[in-house]
Amino acid sequence: MLIVLIAALLYLAASALLVRALGRDESTGSPAWLWPALPAMLLHGGYHVMVAMRTNGGPDMHFFAALSLVGLGMAWLTSLVGARGRMSALGVVVFPLAAVLLLAYHGYGHDPSKVLGGRRASHAWLALLAYATLSIAALLAIMLWLQERALRRREFRPWLRALPPLADLESLLFRVITGGFALLTLTLGTGVLFVDDLLAQKLVHKTVLSVLSWIVFGVLLIGRRRYGWRGMKAVHWTLAAMLLLLLAFFGSQFAIELVFGHSR
Repeated sequence: MLIVLIAALLYLAASALLVRALGRDESTGSPAWLWPALPAMLLHGGYHVMVAMRTNGGPDMHFFAALSLVGLGMAWLTSLVGARGRMSALGVVVFPLAAVLLLAYHGYGHDPSKVLGGRRASHAWLALLAYATLSIAALLAIMLWLQERALRRREFRPWLRALPPLADLESLLFRVITGGFALLTLTLGTGVLFVDDLLAQKLVHKTVLSVLSWIVFGVLLIGRRRYGWRGMKAVHWTLAAMLLLLLAFFGSQFAIELVFGHSR
């Protein structure tokens, strides 16, 4: 569909503008990349609305649909954070990723979902927002690792100028983790309250992995507050927790829908 192609091209245009701005050390100036990014995100969200209106049941929450919505959430969060400072560098990765996930969703097809009802729908949307927020945290952790490694090796590359100071980047990482942890807590809480079969065979692995991820994120935040954890320890714990969270939903969804579903 034309709307998908236009959105993808706008995402790529925003990423290209960011690359050019970062190369010229203009990231703190006027965010020209927002002009293509904003309509791209609006078209991205609009496409999901159009699909929901055309299909029976509730909003599509299957594998590629969920990935696309997480990509959309990451793009919005990147725009909100990046428009106010030097964290716009995230968009170099996030915007092309959002474009790819949108194209994958369009190409794979759209399956009608069961009507979730208000309570289950709120649980599902909270989960997607938590995944998007904590995915941004994972990207920040990777950026922190790259910055620390470059500084340790005294490799003062041009892209380092596009990033905030190490302490500011680390502080932002923990603020994002705190917000994502709160959303994940709400997600698990609403799951207990609103999802009757949370421990059913098809959901138990998702529940266990999500709780494990929540525990790892919680331990990281406690370690930061009580023991001043930072640097590579923060990076390792963040990525480990995010891996558990990705496996909790997308790993299980991939297996159920694309592997076992196709083998039937």
